[in-house]
Amino acid sequence: MGMTVAEKIIARAAHRDRVQPDEILWVDVDLAMMHDSSGPRRIWPALERLEMGVWDPDRVVLVCDHYVPANTVAAAEILQTTRRFANAFGITRFHEADGIAHTLMVEKGYAQPGMMYLGSDSHTCTAGVMGCLALGVGSTDMLGIITTGQTWLRVPHSIRVQVDGELSTGVTAKDLILTIIGDKGMDGGLYRVLEFGGSGIDAMSVQERSVLTNMCAEIGAKTGIVPSDRITVKHLASLGIDADESPTSESDAVYEQVWNYNATDVEPVVARPNRHDDVIPISSLDAPAVTRAYIGSCTGAKYEDLAMAAEVLRGRHVAETVLLQIAPASREALQQAMDDGTAQALMEAGAHFLSTGCGACPGIGAGILAAGEVSISTTNRNFRGRMGSPESSLYLGSPYSVAAAAVVGKIIDARELIGDSP
Repeated sequence: MGMTVAEKIIARAAHRDRVQPDEILWVDVDLAMMHDSSGPRRIWPALERLEMGVWDPDRVVLVCDHYVPANTVAAAEILQTTRRFANAFGITRFHEADGIAHTLMVEKGYAQPGMMYLGSDSHTCTAGVMGCLALGVGSTDMLGIITTGQTWLRVPHSIRVQVDGELSTGVTAKDLILTIIGDKGMDGGLYRVLEFGGSGIDAMSVQERSVLTNMCAEIGAKTGIVPSDRITVKHLASLGIDADESPTSESDAVYEQVWNYNATDVEPVVARPNRHDDVIPISSLDAPAVTRAYIGSCTGAKYEDLAMAAEVLRGRHVAETVLLQIAPASREALQQAMDDGTAQALMEAGAHFLSTGCGACPGIGAGILAAGEVSISTTNRNFRGRMGSPESSLYLGSPYSVAAAAVVGKIIDARELIGDSP
């Protein structure tokens, strides 16, 4: 009986020939990530009490993304603490306002195939797109990892998510993962590894694939993973990093379940307010009016997301009743958008650019919602009060859908506008 890719990674990290689901093991950590919200401000006092330091600064990535730019004295002090921590412990892979941590882990090539990667954030799973086992933990677990380079885990069962066919024009990975979440519910993958594969995945870019792994958190999964393939290798090669198409699951690996999807059948969808598993095709929605459109977060503001929005907005203008805000997921994404005219098209359409960072997504940055506002967003969560007032309403959709809603003032199928010259 063969092992899945997740089991192979765990076995290597546990110094075992093989592992089985539900075993509890200690594993070595290859890479750890903290950010300004979950990192130094929470663990540094404990490090001082324990009189301990960082086990290996070269294996730690530290990112200021939640509180940038600081808009309160408290936020400024959190950023100051994070900078001081990086300096005190010699952490050279430190980023402030360069981008959202999960985006940078992929964009910079920090996360690589076969790694056991732990991060103190629930969307750490994003990096599973690079063929590593990317697991989110809390600050207490991260304290143990930072001091010892080890952690414990229960070996999760794996679910194969087989995606065949190819997404149609105007349909995105965001539509696919929302469709899956709508089918399975927000606890449908509880403590499972969702392993994505099939011709539909083969046809996707790294950035689009990362939307799938990112939102595994929203289905209750332990993580998501796309085993390394030619797309992964090409991405890393562009960064000067050598990698190969391994590890992968063995042909006789055992999956707890197999979920089959045909990408060709997927259509534009949104998640309705307050539940990200309340998913409905836009074609079945009664075109609700919106007052705010938001393109942001590690899920939905990478370069390709900005380019999708520009495809809809180029030559058009945002409706007078809508405020369109864009918080790029990284400086690199913004730079690329500036270089090829994407950013200019968005600006000319009436978009307001905000600082790179988590922004309004966790409800602590610029762009939060007031009571009574109705928004559609490219972010990943929409529970009550997630992006501001608990009396606001938040739909989740793709960059195409958000841009189309910004233009017409209501949620419509963006395919009505794509390719239709204004």
